[in-house]
Amino acid sequence: MAVRRLDPVQPASFEFNKENLAWAKETISKYPEGKQASAVIPLLWRAQEQHENWLPEPAIRYVAEMLGMAYIRVYEVATFYTMFHLSPVGTTAHLQVCGTTPCMLRGAEALMEVCKQRISPTQNTLTADGRFSWEEVECLGSCANAPMLQIFKDTYEDLTPELLEHLLDSFAAGNPPKPGSQIGRTASCPAGGPTTLKDVAHVMTQRRNVSDGNIGEGTKN
Repeated sequence: MAVRRLDPVQPASFEFNKENLAWAKETISKYPEGKQASAVIPLLWRAQEQHENWLPEPAIRYVAEMLGMAYIRVYEVATFYTMFHLSPVGTTAHLQVCGTTPCMLRGAEALMEVCKQRISPTQNTLTADGRFSWEEVECLGSCANAPMLQIFKDTYEDLTPELLEHLLDSFAAGNPPKPGSQIGRTASCPAGGPTTLKDVAHVMTQRRNVSDGNIGEGTKN
């Protein structure tokens, strides 16, 4: 993975708006005295959301001061996790395409080709209108539904080049599809649908019986 650096063009300052400041104080209060640094990731995430979905250097310093942390410690967190964008990203969608082995074996390279053709030949480069950008990242945790990508907070799974084309068209039109599997899979069941436990009502009855201690009840079906 390439070294992640701060964007050369930075705003002069950053501070939470009133709503986010109240949220930040409440979030910090959830941690024991002396452990406030544990709130660093959620605070950086909220700062990024406030600042057009990218994290400027003044926001990193602001969060460090709020948590009583050394600047370098917060900088280390911001530069380590790819969930934090250190330069401006597409205002409509920033696509983070998983390039780790399961996704690569299932066609991630073909998805990246779509990104190169539709968005930019190079990663982390904005389209002319500033609406879209993309990058390759490491595992995003949905290996069973590979290949997949993440756009801001949401993941889009079981993609093909054609489905990605549709995804981009939908975002461009302001009508993004529902996150999750794009072929209708439930969780990580087989692509053709579940092969066991198909009778949902029966399964739920069994679970209730086990929970109530009535093991063996309702098994005649």
